[in-house]
Amino acid sequence: MNDTQGPLGFLGGAFDPVHVGHLRGAIAVRERLNLERVDLIPAAQSPLKDEATVSSVHRLAMLHLAVAEAPGLSVDARELDRPGPSYTIETLESLRQELGDQRTLFWIVGADNLATLPQWSRWQQLLDYAHLAVIDRPGAKQPSQEVAAWLDQHRDDAAALRSRPQGGVITLKQPLLDIASSDIRAMIGSGRDPRFLLPSSVMEYISQHVLFNQSNA
Repeated sequence: MNDTQGPLGFLGGAFDPVHVGHLRGAIAVRERLNLERVDLIPAAQSPLKDEATVSSVHRLAMLHLAVAEAPGLSVDARELDRPGPSYTIETLESLRQELGDQRTLFWIVGADNLATLPQWSRWQQLLDYAHLAVIDRPGAKQPSQEVAAWLDQHRDDAAALRSRPQGGVITLKQPLLDIASSDIRAMIGSGRDPRFLLPSSVMEYISQHVLFNQSNA
């Protein structure tokens, strides 16, 4: 793999449904770190969350609609093609096998996920495959002392991280959008209008396929 290619970012999640908070976070990281693109990776089954409300077919279709309106964002469906729970470490291993050892990779996580990091499979090996880009989230709980010390040990600035393939941590501030997929599902289920919380194309898709209403929630 040509090591002159630009760095890539990856944002995983259920995307049940994808909303503007996901998209703004991905765009903010791409711009701040000057990434070639950010791929959104929908999970087949998040190990620490309940099963997604709608099928992977619908979630993937909504993601494709969403990124069509956002240059520099794309979709990677590899976790949907893999049986069993979607472990981040396995996804990073497959990305490294595909992209080679020299490509600079950033795995993007919300600060609200740091509290659960010790429950992730082989979490301390994440930096063997990518940098960790942590983005602010409203009301995020402080991580444990173990996680905080691990983050501080590997923290560096953007220029330094861009100069090597993996191994570092950076925390990025962004406009805090207090939006959650669960809130959007609840709004739709109760007949309220989630307009402007998700792309119009995604909203149209949800309406067309009658997703997240009380009967199929």
